Amino acid sequence: MLHYMKKEKEILNYTLEELKEEPPFRAEPAYRAGQVFSAINRRTAAGFEAMPGLSQKLARELGKRFVISTLSCAEHLVSPKDGTEKFLWKLKDGNHVETVLIKGKARKTLCLSAQVGCRFGCPFCASGSQGFIRDLETAEIVNQVLCVRRMKKFRITNVVFMGMGEPLDNYDNVEKAVRIINHPEGIDLGARKITISTCGIVPGIRRLSEIGLQIELSVSLHAANNELRDELVPVNREYPLEVLIPACQEFSRAMGRVVTLEYTVIRGKNDSLKDAEDLARIAGKLGAKVNLIALAEGMDPKTDRTGHKRMQAFRDRIRSKKVTVTVRKSKGKDILAACGQLAAEYRREAVSS
Repeated sequence: MLHYMKKEKEILNYTLEELKEEPPFRAEPAYRAGQVFSAINRRTAAGFEAMPGLSQKLARELGKRFVISTLSCAEHLVSPKDGTEKFLWKLKDGNHVETVLIKGKARKTLCLSAQVGCRFGCPFCASGSQGFIRDLETAEIVNQVLCVRRMKKFRITNVVFMGMGEPLDNYDNVEKAVRIINHPEGIDLGARKITISTCGIVPGIRRLSEIGLQIELSVSLHAANNELRDELVPVNREYPLEVLIPACQEFSRAMGRVVTLEYTVIRGKNDSLKDAEDLARIAGKLGAKVNLIALAEGMDPKTDRTGHKRMQAFRDRIRSKKVTVTVRKSKGKDILAACGQLAAEYRREAVSS
């Protein structure tokens, strides 16, 4: 009798190292956990019974102890303009999250969600407009990659945690997901192809500096002084620039990676040439790149997009300070590709009904 059999567990919540410690694998050869880990994270088998090399006894034990979950696609939108795709997933508790697929000439980048909603309330972010509902489990994060890959039948080249929620506010589950996505026996995506974007959760940045994976870090700066950043990125009140900047420096030194500063340019708010110079000064201190972003339309009635000429002048002023700067090309506007927009609509409909 298998006395350890209790409630089924979600096997996609486990890293390979954790899986090896589970009772069904303790009496098995050392490679057996890796065999199962690879099969579930590459979706090479529909269930334990179909996995080659497993005894019927072990397959039954695994089936009693674990479940292999997937996500239900509630809506799939494809932009006829640029090919960007949005996937709206219905979770087991009825909540919704989004994943966005951005296709380039050589890249297929997947933008992953880490939470349902967000607790930090940046005024131009659709995820924050829902408030915070809950963290995603590791399995729900990993499944975004697995489900898109299965639906599209091609390999994802890059993953960015820039979807719904704040990744470093769900640190433990996100780190586990990163390890599974990166693991050579799992999804097997190189660490440098994985980017975590944060609004500036300093303890999380410091923890990332210690995990030993050369992942990329992107920081949503949006303002180059504390007074304005308190307004645009409220977490700045807890982790102001004089705390955030040293944490980013620490990450860059420890990981050997260049930090990217994300900066949404808002007309009359943060788009002056003085703002550009202040931003360039911070980037220069960090040795960071700057990525300028046009404000998504309709996100905040109190704000407006900076015009094209103003954006170019802002970019050029930063570039004149010998800082690498790019302007992100907007994609998927016709399918509500800004993270959280579609899920927010579904939530509003659910509440009203």
